Amino acid sequence: MKVPFRTWPGRLLVRPWLLGFVPINAATAGFGVVLPLLILITLHDSWADVAIAATLFNAAVILSSVAWGHLADRYPIRRTFLVVNYAGYAGLYALLAHVGSVVELYAVYAVIGAIAPAGASASNLLILEKFTESERAGAFASFQEMSMIGSVIGLLVGYFWTLENDALLTLLYVLAALALASAVAVWFGVRDARRTLTTAHVARHPESLFSRLRPVLSFQLPIPFFPHRPKIRPTPVARFRRWAREELHHELPLIMVASFLFNLSANLFNISYTPYLYAAGLAAASIFLVNLSNNLTQTIVFPLTGGLANRIGADRLVQRSTYVRAIGYLATAGFTLYALSRTVAFGGNVVVYAVLGGAIAVYTTASSLMLFRGLTGRDAGSLLGVNSALGGGAAVAGAGLAAILSVFGSYRLVFLVSGGILLASLPLWAAATVAYGRRGHVPAASGVVGGDRPTVAEPAAKAH
Repeated sequence: MKVPFRTWPGRLLVRPWLLGFVPINAATAGFGVVLPLLILITLHDSWADVAIAATLFNAAVILSSVAWGHLADRYPIRRTFLVVNYAGYAGLYALLAHVGSVVELYAVYAVIGAIAPAGASASNLLILEKFTESERAGAFASFQEMSMIGSVIGLLVGYFWTLENDALLTLLYVLAALALASAVAVWFGVRDARRTLTTAHVARHPESLFSRLRPVLSFQLPIPFFPHRPKIRPTPVARFRRWAREELHHELPLIMVASFLFNLSANLFNISYTPYLYAAGLAAASIFLVNLSNNLTQTIVFPLTGGLANRIGADRLVQRSTYVRAIGYLATAGFTLYALSRTVAFGGNVVVYAVLGGAIAVYTTASSLMLFRGLTGRDAGSLLGVNSALGGGAAVAGAGLAAILSVFGSYRLVFLVSGGILLASLPLWAAATVAYGRRGHVPAASGVVGGDRPTVAEPAAKAH
């Protein structure tokens, strides 16, 4: 069975209106760096406050994801949801320029988290509805490219804006203008499709599923995705244990637990990383450049990951990229052992964070393929709900753990714990490969499902 999966379109832009997603990704990527710097530099608060803000944001994202998914199914007005999302960002970014305390920032940032899933659901369904089956692979690949190009632009804007001074409050107005530009572009450039689909269709299309599982560059976490509304019952733990027993001989539980550990580690590291860079003496402009190295490497490596998965195999790529990420975390911990000059600290972190960016691009593609092949022929909606719940739990737990570890004031401890958690996930990925093989399959490459020979997806049909 061939799994069509593309990470590079036949041409970069399959529809002109996809350009409307560039400014919003520039705005959110820049904001992802501005927010912790706003707490540390402008409000003169601490690393613990950054972690608390992230905890509240992640909790709001998880709780609102279910509601936005339900609304997307009930009201097929994708353009309106996107405009609400992007215009909401614009207003809230501008509002943040006037906050006077970290408590006020907590409240505004939580609201940003509450509206974040609105755009994720609407954009995926918009592409599914506006493109035919043969065009969707190229469309989603182009959508991802607009995201990455926008993120690079946003970080460059932040770098040049703060190069001479730490003008973070005025930078928020620039980011708000970028978000508003996307809202205007979507309102005038996009029309809702005549046919309507539901969020459940996302689970059945690999490129759409991949775009939901891939971490959003601006927030460094995937927006949780629930194709079906979770049923509230009094025995959730018992139901989960019963499901785990039923799936005991399947690789999916192993993949989900390994992904949970990966996401837990990544959130713990990412939330603490900008405060660490600031504590190391780097200026705001330099911190933007360090983040740029990560996103730029993702932009370069990401289009190559589909071909790598076909040649090397998703299973091997997951393990190797996880190992590289762990080494990167431990290398960052090593930086804390020495009193490095600003120049050396900047150069070392640029290199390490760039490597981490390449590793996450490879990991996300490979792990998504492993998950998708395990979902084939099963109740993908319910299983993805479990996976999203675990991912959301990892985001909140990572932020909470960062807040707890900040009490000890040791970035070294955080980075060592992050690397240790990642290394602990490696045996689970290996066990998932073994479990898949025991079911009679040959996990030689990402295109193999059910023991078929690996295949590379055919180019998507030319979009008109």
